[in-house]
Amino acid sequence: MKRLRRFTSFFETNSLKVQLLSRTLLVMSALLLLIGVFQYVFMQQFMYQNKAETIRNQISGLPPNVWLRAGEGQDRGSSPFLPRQDFSRGNRQDIPGGEAPRIFVPDLAIAIIDDKGNYKLVSSQDENSAIQLKSEDYVELLQKTSKKTDYRVVKNEKGVEQLVVFHKVGGENPDRNRGFQGLIQASTTTSQIKDVLLRQLLTFLFLSMLAMIMGLLGFLPVLRRTLVPLSNMVDTVKRIDAGSLNERFPAHQGQVEIDRLATSFNGMLERLEISFEAEKEAKEQMRRFAADASHELRTPLTSIHGFLEVLLRGAYQQPEQLQKALRSMHGESIRINKLVEDLLLLARLDRKPTFQMSEGLLDDMLHDMEHQLRLLAGEREVTFLLEPETRSVYDADKIKQVILNLFHNAVQHTHPETGRLRIVLSTVGGAVEIAVQDNGPGIAPEHLPHLFDRFYRIDTSRGRRSGGAGLGLSITRSIVELHGGTLYVESVVGEGSTFIVRLPGLPPMLQGEELR
Repeated sequence: MKRLRRFTSFFETNSLKVQLLSRTLLVMSALLLLIGVFQYVFMQQFMYQNKAETIRNQISGLPPNVWLRAGEGQDRGSSPFLPRQDFSRGNRQDIPGGEAPRIFVPDLAIAIIDDKGNYKLVSSQDENSAIQLKSEDYVELLQKTSKKTDYRVVKNEKGVEQLVVFHKVGGENPDRNRGFQGLIQASTTTSQIKDVLLRQLLTFLFLSMLAMIMGLLGFLPVLRRTLVPLSNMVDTVKRIDAGSLNERFPAHQGQVEIDRLATSFNGMLERLEISFEAEKEAKEQMRRFAADASHELRTPLTSIHGFLEVLLRGAYQQPEQLQKALRSMHGESIRINKLVEDLLLLARLDRKPTFQMSEGLLDDMLHDMEHQLRLLAGEREVTFLLEPETRSVYDADKIKQVILNLFHNAVQHTHPETGRLRIVLSTVGGAVEIAVQDNGPGIAPEHLPHLFDRFYRIDTSRGRRSGGAGLGLSITRSIVELHGGTLYVESVVGEGSTFIVRLPGLPPMLQGEELR
């Protein structure tokens, strides 16, 4: 039963095996048919030519005066159907006493055509075996100078196909040597040649059918063996699902097309695996984002709700309690408003908005921000190291927001009195770098990969006191990436951290043109 199922599956109509097999047999049949047709045509022409050459050799052995006397005897009324001499075996002797010879060659009807195109039958087996062409055809043949044997294949009045051979005899001055000048026509049926061609064609067809049957029997196991790699790929595909995307196809199976297909499938599986992992990570990030956002919103809302309950219980009648509750609720509302604004800003940045970018000097922008940054630093030491004439294409408001976020983050993590902050602007390898350095406690290596994730905070309690929700660095990175730049951090625990913004610089040629 299993073997029968495999056999029926092999001969499915839409099967690749059946299509390859049928199309191969179709091509082989067409080629064999074409070979048979060409062989039949060429062999027919060859046999006609060979037969015509044989007949010409038979009739060319007689001298011209024999044909003249034969023609004269025909004029005196002698019957051409009573053979007097047989020249089929080379007997060429003339009949003494001036009697006209009678010419007989087996299977041939012989006629004489003079230089005027007149037809005279000399020898024939029966009256219906001879064939006569038009006088115009004979005149045309007499005018030819070619030594090549002339023959034609025509049908007589009864539809019997005849091979007609023409031989030109006689010299330029027939009256001088009593020679004959004209054509000798010899005709015979092509039935024997047709029989030979038919037997040859039947033999070829039989051998072709035998070859196709043997080819079919030999091609089936070869085809099955050839398609084994494809069948293996089908089995491998059946095993692949969302939980087993790590399956891979063998890349080297000995067939170039199958190897290319396997390589393409492997690349597709790798991309699918990466996509599934990315989707899984995105879902996990979304889950964490929703949980963190809910947590951040729940804390101030819970605080506001608690103060409202206290007020509703009568605390609103006590001025001190009322003022304290209102100030607390106002602070919590500011915190909620800041969180919502950051979330809306992140949503807009995710949609990749278009910035109002233009070419400008970054050192001038940082000089303009110096007073604001020193006020934000308080008693901390602030140093500016700015490379002059540093140009880039940027949105001034967004880059200012980046600098403020990084500087504010550095201020929060340094001592109010002993803290040292430094802003460095330089050109490195054709790019522009803005570095914000501090001498804070530094960041542990395990936190660095997640530092720019949303709602990620190293010290939760410190973040609560400062009012941060862990969105500042994420917003900063999104702004920098939308400028075509990168943001990364270098930190040593106990020594401090450096946040580096790397923006694309201008080509030197454009800078020179702009400066001029």
